[in-house]
Amino acid sequence: MPPPQLRPALPALCAIAALALLAGCGETSRLPETGVAGSAPQLPAPSTSLIPTVKVAPAQGWPADAMPRPAPGMAVTPFARGLDHPRWISVLPNGDVLVAESNKPANAGEGKKPSLRGWVQGLFMKRAGAGVPSADRITLLRDADGDGVAELRTVLLQGLSSPFGMALVGDSLFIANADAVVKLPYQAGQTQVTAQPTKLVDLPSKINHHWTKNLIASADGSKLYVTVGSNSNIGENGMENEEGRAAIWEVDAKTGQHRVYASGLRNPNGLAWHGGRLWTVVNERDELGNDLVPDYLTAVEDGAFYGWPWSYFGQHVDERVQPPRPDMVAKARVPDYALGAHVAPLGLAVGDAQALGGKFGAGAYIGNHGSWNRKPPSGYKVVFVSFVDGKPQGLPRDVLTGFLSEDGKALGRPVGVALDQRGGLLVADDVGNAVWRVAADGR
Repeated sequence: MPPPQLRPALPALCAIAALALLAGCGETSRLPETGVAGSAPQLPAPSTSLIPTVKVAPAQGWPADAMPRPAPGMAVTPFARGLDHPRWISVLPNGDVLVAESNKPANAGEGKKPSLRGWVQGLFMKRAGAGVPSADRITLLRDADGDGVAELRTVLLQGLSSPFGMALVGDSLFIANADAVVKLPYQAGQTQVTAQPTKLVDLPSKINHHWTKNLIASADGSKLYVTVGSNSNIGENGMENEEGRAAIWEVDAKTGQHRVYASGLRNPNGLAWHGGRLWTVVNERDELGNDLVPDYLTAVEDGAFYGWPWSYFGQHVDERVQPPRPDMVAKARVPDYALGAHVAPLGLAVGDAQALGGKFGAGAYIGNHGSWNRKPPSGYKVVFVSFVDGKPQGLPRDVLTGFLSEDGKALGRPVGVALDQRGGLLVADDVGNAVWRVAADGR
């Protein structure tokens, strides 16, 4: 049942839901998925409507004998199956792999202004596999014999609060929960942690429209960089609920003192260091048409502002946001690289995956979780973006595909990605409940 505030409008709600649950409502994209991708994308005019384009891939999961498709010359192995909504991966210095099995907090959405659109969207997200309870644990996987399949699986830590990002700094393991960064002592090779986590810093958690919080340590381990997504699409829940959000924080790893490092980033997730610069992938806004707004990959500069909510991809004004803020638009920095509209990039790993046999080289591996606001769907794959002289170049190239069935169901959805100690690529699949490993065929 809808919340009480919406029940008088139930007939209208049912009409909207019925329309949306058909083959997918709204117009069809006029551009291919890569039509607004690259370092200098040409952006089409925005398109808005009462009923936004909706094309949800219902979550199905993988048949027992099925796996995603790797690029030619590559092979994929099930590093681990039977996990519970695995979202994020961290590879430890000894090669052990930590997996955050997690989903949105039980109280996500509390305090959000009720709306027909929001309630219907919640139904769609459940249909897409985002409605299962959060396991709230971190599992350790170990592949000691190097065959690409983890033979050891153990619960490292449980009882967390929608954990996501993880980083080991010396003998301290930092975890980004939905509501706080916590830390606990950890020794290499340890397969279970009994110590209670201690809070380093609270993170914004009211409403939690975007609940995933990621983190990465600086080279010397003295600072943590933490992603905090927005609490809305374009500020519709009130800008007072966006304090400290749509941003990347810089946090002192010892004291928890923090500041906003960069802002105007609607929903940053993956983080990586490359060339001494911090890089992130960002989910941009919805409901401006199939071909807007491109999600992006960018280097993040200290003190920079990237436009949200008043503008996108630099100084393209979003007329829906009122009142306008031309002063903020004037400050908006253009991201380095467009990944395509609604591909929903989450995972990011930057490097040279040696076990991929030189097929891709140096660059960024990105887990695109997949669209709900585009027809036909976009994302639902892992892609590679080449770096030349420290900058992304060309168009994204497919690394791992086949996450959608021929009839449009989600067999899996890629989230976190990481390069393992042997140079292979690990991919967390939250609908397929697996971690996949990609390497060159025969390696």
